[in-house]
Amino acid sequence: MSDERQLTPEELNENVEATKEELNEQMLQRRQKLEELQSQGKDPFEVYKVGVTNYSKEIKDNFEEFEGKEVTVAGRLMSKRVQGKAGFSDLHDKEGKIQLYIKLNEVGEDKLKEFKTLNIGDIIGVTGTVFMTKRGEISVSVTDFVLACKSLRPLPEKWHGLKDPDLRYRHREVDVIMNPEVRDTLMKRTAIIRGIREYLDTRGYMEAETPILSPIAGGAAARPFITHHNALDIDMYLRIATELYLKRLIVAGFDKVYDLGKNFRNEGIDVRHNPEFTMIEIYKAYADYNDMMKITEDMISSVAQQVLGTMKVNYQGTEIDFTPPWRRITMVDAVKEYSGVDFNTITEEEARVIAKERHLEFKKDLADCSKADVLNAMFEEYAEDKMIQPTFVCDYPVEISPLSKKKKDDPAFTERFEGFIYGREICNAYSELNDPVVQRERFMQQLRERELGDDEAFVLDEDFLYALEIGMPPTGGLGIGIDRVVMFLTDSTSIRDVLLFPTMKPEK
Repeated sequence: MSDERQLTPEELNENVEATKEELNEQMLQRRQKLEELQSQGKDPFEVYKVGVTNYSKEIKDNFEEFEGKEVTVAGRLMSKRVQGKAGFSDLHDKEGKIQLYIKLNEVGEDKLKEFKTLNIGDIIGVTGTVFMTKRGEISVSVTDFVLACKSLRPLPEKWHGLKDPDLRYRHREVDVIMNPEVRDTLMKRTAIIRGIREYLDTRGYMEAETPILSPIAGGAAARPFITHHNALDIDMYLRIATELYLKRLIVAGFDKVYDLGKNFRNEGIDVRHNPEFTMIEIYKAYADYNDMMKITEDMISSVAQQVLGTMKVNYQGTEIDFTPPWRRITMVDAVKEYSGVDFNTITEEEARVIAKERHLEFKKDLADCSKADVLNAMFEEYAEDKMIQPTFVCDYPVEISPLSKKKKDDPAFTERFEGFIYGREICNAYSELNDPVVQRERFMQQLRERELGDDEAFVLDEDFLYALEIGMPPTGGLGIGIDRVVMFLTDSTSIRDVLLFPTMKPEK
């Protein structure tokens, strides 16, 4: 039997207090070092510029070109092994790390002494000559350096790193410094977004900037953030979607448009949801939802190939293959396959009975639920988490698709699809409804849904209806959750892992 025991709450508190005391002592020592430097006229905060010539990766990737040449690098001192007359240290910059070699006969006694007083975390600029050590490590032999910023707060202990999730997300800057894999994920996010823009820009799409503040919260079924405009004395809403504004640009004659930016929904926080998130919405005139499927699978697979060098990625131990074409299945067929219920053969009343027997939950009374409501709930309960490989679930009921055109051969359903990967929705798309009379009727039905208790139902937008009355050509529309795509392409378990600064409750 192990002689280890569980620490009592009192002992845990003592450990926490001891850690705080140690931290406070280290911070005091660093503050004293700063004051000594300032008294000697060497205030690091009076350094305004470092003439950086090169970065670590550039030097290491092109050693033959840089060998024997003088360079100036700058970054954070992350290790220091200096004793006697010489020693090695590691400098981290935006591209990685490079080893520094400092010795007495190169920098002189005063400079070597000053280097020894540096703390881990200090930011320095270093000038020196590129060489390779006997062990094959590409390094910079220091001839001069400057302390460009004094780190007054010590970094987390090297071997344990920064593990506490709350602290990692709250202080992302320290998370990136201590965890190289976090830096890699966030840099891949930037590359993915750049790749998406390049894909669309090279195909003639115009990037548009639509309003973030709006007098209504339209374009999606979601709960908005509300603010107040003092000059106009009206409540306004942070946008929940860009759809209705982008369609008005289609009316204006811009046949291919997109908006890639932030949306805001006043809803819960979990591994897949953050109140502030990144979406791209894409609209193409004279196209339908089949065209949007092609754009989705082609764009995401192309970006995966560009950023990762492959269309097959490992996500949480499962290989996900983004290679087109992706699987296509109707919502009715998906529910039939995974629950055994065929909604093509049952009545609305029979659907309600099934919902009661299977204990499905709704935002309104079961008696007010339509067959479409039950179908959608059955899909979420039985089929959604089975969509592991990239899959387009197509043909959603009219009642839950207020902005979509009906299917020609089955008017109970619409030309709408949602894309799923690993059981998670990543996109939503339609053959866009462009009949202003029918669109008004759909909005009025959504208002009735609000009266029945669905506070996320769509709201009526008269400006959008005005635009439809001017005339919008047949159009395909698509919205993709960028954060979720990045999660899959970087093997990240939580949306907070791919956001630079996720929403956090303030510390007390």
